[in-house]
Amino acid sequence: MKRLLNLLVLLALVPSLAALHARWRVERPGPVVLTLDGQAVREEARLRGLDLDELLDRYRDLGVRGLGVYELRTEDWVARGKALYAEGSLLRLIHPGGGFEPGWFYLSPRDPEGLEQIAQAWTLPQHRVAWLDRVWVGFPKDVLTMPLGPDRDFILERYRKGNYIVYRPYNDRLRSWPPPLPEPVQAVVFAGDEALGFPDRLEEMARLLKAPVGYVEAAEQKGVLQVALRHPTLRVFSLQAEWQLKLSPEAAAEKYLLAARERGHQILYFRPWPDPEKTERFIRRVVAGLAASGIAQGEPAPRALELPDYARLAWVGVLAGLGLLALAFPQPLGALLALGLLLGGFAYATAAAGPLLAALVFASLGFVQYRRGLSAWLAALGYALAGAAFLAALGSNTQTITGLVPFKGVMLTLAVPPLLVALAGLPKDRDLRGLIAEAWGHRVRLGELALALAALAALAVVLLRRGNTEWVPGLELQLRALLQDWMVRPRFKEIFGHAIAVLALSQPWPRWVHAGLLAFAALAEASILNTFSHYHSPLFVSLARTLNGAAAGLVLGFALAAGVWAVRRWWSR
Repeated sequence: MKRLLNLLVLLALVPSLAALHARWRVERPGPVVLTLDGQAVREEARLRGLDLDELLDRYRDLGVRGLGVYELRTEDWVARGKALYAEGSLLRLIHPGGGFEPGWFYLSPRDPEGLEQIAQAWTLPQHRVAWLDRVWVGFPKDVLTMPLGPDRDFILERYRKGNYIVYRPYNDRLRSWPPPLPEPVQAVVFAGDEALGFPDRLEEMARLLKAPVGYVEAAEQKGVLQVALRHPTLRVFSLQAEWQLKLSPEAAAEKYLLAARERGHQILYFRPWPDPEKTERFIRRVVAGLAASGIAQGEPAPRALELPDYARLAWVGVLAGLGLLALAFPQPLGALLALGLLLGGFAYATAAAGPLLAALVFASLGFVQYRRGLSAWLAALGYALAGAAFLAALGSNTQTITGLVPFKGVMLTLAVPPLLVALAGLPKDRDLRGLIAEAWGHRVRLGELALALAALAALAVVLLRRGNTEWVPGLELQLRALLQDWMVRPRFKEIFGHAIAVLALSQPWPRWVHAGLLAFAALAEASILNTFSHYHSPLFVSLARTLNGAAAGLVLGFALAAGVWAVRRWWSR
């Protein structure tokens, strides 16, 4: 039966890998566009006493083709001398008989076109007053920060000069609809905390947009995801302004290069440093890094992916893996575990149950049979890679590879496989009651307690951190930076997990120590599936990360095994 199920796994790999060829063609890095924040560069020009167009031309010549152009607001008009703005109470004090209302706010544009634009900008009540050869339009609320529309002349001028225009409109519940959208614009990245049209007009907004919408992960803009799911999307990478300015130009550049190489980002959006020399160092490092990585600069295109129907044959492999998992346990426990995983996967992830089950099952298969020798490690690595192929074949689509719909069940992929391996390590020649009685009467030794506490602490760090920098030691951050300079950096969970697997399989440990080490080693296989569950990372990057981690873990594992062997030899003298 096991041979038949393994054969089904191998057969299911053929259509799965064939289907993933379509994803490989779509997700290759580039082209990307290095994009400068328009507000920040305008402020830089003002503070340095430079002409804005000349400064933008210089940045363009350095390799910064993209420009983020914000929608104009009332305060921008006032700052540029296009309008006067004052509170009604002040105007009433200056001109008591003019008809100005206290509590209202008045705007007086410089030309008739501006007056018409203001009159149509918002759904607010209006009150007009003519005074000193000017028309003042009053509103019952402060409109200084409210949007007025695009700066069309500036956008057209910069487009003619070769800039890639990223338009940044603001949302406001009181603005007139539909909002004015300029041309030419190559991408739209919403400014502020909300997508344009939030909360009630997101579907209409998606229909109005002619350019792709930029999706900034972790930006927490309300409504952006709903628009992006209905509209062609570009992945945007940007650091928060405060954080970027705390980094050296080289450190910031590495983050942008990593985003372009390994995470599928297409618009690299940044702000200049107060020191112009630092900004130029950053730009040169990014441009050189993109060229060294073979990533073209140009106009990015939205990615669309629809795998062929035969990709669903990966389900055959997943179900065969469930069968192998069931056979690794005494019956009926094995059948109940497999059924529980199947039903639980559908209950938790619904339509995305296939990728989740592939991760949970194939991260466990190599170790639940408790074979000794390095062949078990090779089998575990092979099963994990097969599961990764099934996961990618069942879960890859336009929404997942653009980061809009993440993999569901990341914590489960790290927690369930070690538990399954630990459960499989229980003695099979005793019933549950006998095991409980033996465990209850066991005299705990200090060494056993120390090992158990160390294992629990390590497992807690893995589950709680999951790659977040808040939990990463400084030494590990330095090692990450060093590895990223010359290779696709493997995950440390995989390196240490593989090393523990080699240590467990190459030494004559007692059964309980062997079981505990293998349960911890299963984290490496779980991390492999977790790596491939990041659909926005190109497949070849995930594969390189996995193989690098396996190679590094194998070397470290042999070193640990040699150390243990030397200690045992010394102890036995």
